[in-house]
Amino acid sequence: MSALTRLERLDDLFPELFRRFSRPTALAEGTPQDIRIDVTENDKDYEVRAEVPGAKKEDIRVTVDGNFVSISAEVRKEKEEKSGGRVLVRETYFGSVARGFSLAHEIDDKAVVAKLQDGVLKLTLPKRENSGARSVRIQ
Repeated sequence: MSALTRLERLDDLFPELFRRFSRPTALAEGTPQDIRIDVTENDKDYEVRAEVPGAKKEDIRVTVDGNFVSISAEVRKEKEEKSGGRVLVRETYFGSVARGFSLAHEIDDKAVVAKLQDGVLKLTLPKRENSGARSVRIQ
């Protein structure tokens, strides 16, 4: 067993741990973190729930390329505290978050449905018909 194989097995056991090491930590509380997702599958499609708090639907972009899905968003958060007529504290964050993942089947990109409600993006990703492996006859 090579060292690479051992590392891959550790990454399988602790994927979130290793992913957190590879990105910078949040500078302040309330700054956007990764987009968290839940993916379920049935015979016809995949259902994805992605938490994208602080993003408006016009600031979210979903792309599908074969079996790869990418979700990105521009997030704006503004908080302002006034005392009298002066601003004492202004905490503003503008930034972007992104998440990409591969699925076992190719997606029918023309039939994808996306809805945003209360900071949760819900995607219905229909599986493409006849996207499985096929045998090629050698001439």
